[in-house]
Amino acid sequence: MELANIEKLVEKYENAETTLQEEATLKNYFTKEDVAPHLQEYMYLFSYFELAKDETYTKTVKLKPTKSKTRNLKWLSVAAAVALLISVFIGKHQYDEHQQRKKAALIYAQVSKGLKLLSTNLKKGEQAVATLYAYQSKANKALK
Repeated sequence: MELANIEKLVEKYENAETTLQEEATLKNYFTKEDVAPHLQEYMYLFSYFELAKDETYTKTVKLKPTKSKTRNLKWLSVAAAVALLISVFIGKHQYDEHQQRKKAALIYAQVSKGLKLLSTNLKKGEQAVATLYAYQSKANKALK
């Protein structure tokens, strides 16, 4: 009965579904000498856990102060904000120039249309004056 229970617990352990009490039961079973032959591989696993629990690291670890990292992070954020402001300013400037060019092109088109109309009317007037001049010259010849 105990072996069947252990096999179920091992299956649950492999699926990461065991509780702490069930893991303690497995640890107790696998640290004993009489383990079923088909479960021998788990004995090495649990004995390793027992050994690893007692290991400690004795060397000192030097920790660097984090001020420089936060200081660098502050400067990096300031630089990013300045870059963003510059890009917005340049973008706005380019947009305004584009709008002015569009407005100038529209005004140019309107002025061109007006000058063409004026030119057409002046040509009509020039033709009228030319015919009037022709009448006047014929009238002057006739009066002479």
